Amino acid sequence: MIELREVSRTVWSGSAPLTILHPVSLRIAKGQFVAVVGPSGSGKSTLLGLIAGLDAPTAGTILIDGVDITRLDEDGLARLRGGQIGIVFQFFHLIPSLTAHENVAVPMEIAGLADPQPRAARLLEEVGLAGRAHHYPAQLSGGEQQRVALARALANDPPILLADEPTGNLDGANGRHILELLRGIHRTHGTTIVLVTHDADLAAVADVRIALRDGRVEAHAPA
Repeated sequence: MIELREVSRTVWSGSAPLTILHPVSLRIAKGQFVAVVGPSGSGKSTLLGLIAGLDAPTAGTILIDGVDITRLDEDGLARLRGGQIGIVFQFFHLIPSLTAHENVAVPMEIAGLADPQPRAARLLEEVGLAGRAHHYPAQLSGGEQQRVALARALANDPPILLADEPTGNLDGANGRHILELLRGIHRTHGTTIVLVTHDADLAAVADVRIALRDGRVEAHAPA
C-alpha cells in the first residue's frame, strides 16, 4: 500500500545543505500497524510528512496504492489526504471556534458528503466523547482534544492513518487511552497505521518497527 523508493529529503541550513533523510526504500503492507522510532532529529516526522504529501522529497518516488504522489499537484495531494489518509498530530490543530462535533464534521463537509452529522456523532461516540460533542476545544482537556482530533482523522474512513507523536502532550492515563483507541481502530477497521512515537508502550503494539537514526533506517523488522 505504501512504498518508498530511494526517497531522501535535503534542506538548506544557512548556506549549507542539510540532509534530514538519507535515501530510504521500504514497503508498508495494507493493514499493517507500523511504529517509527528513534531519537529526536532522526527523521521520523520528516518520513511521516513525506508519506502524507505534506513535504516533497528531494529525490525518490513515493507510491500510495500504486499512485506516485510525487507527481501530484497540490490539488491532487489535497484529494489524496481528504480521501485516503487521516493525520493525527502531537498538537491537536482543532479549529477553536468550532465545537468538537463541528471539528469532526469539517472533513466530510469539504468532501461534499450530504449529511455528515450522524457520522460525526458516531465517531465521537466511538472515541468516548458523545457527551462532549457541543463543547469547544478550550473547554476540553488535552486528552479529549486528541480524541476529537483522532475522530476527525477518521471522518472520511481513510484506509491509512498517520499519527505523529499522538501521546506526546498527554499524561500517562490519556496516553494509554489513545493507545487503546488506536489498537481498536486497527483491529476493527483494518486501517493501515503508521505511528511516530518515543513511547515504548505504543511502539510495542505495532506489527512492524522501523528505527531511524541520523536520517537513516537502522532497523526494519517485526516488532
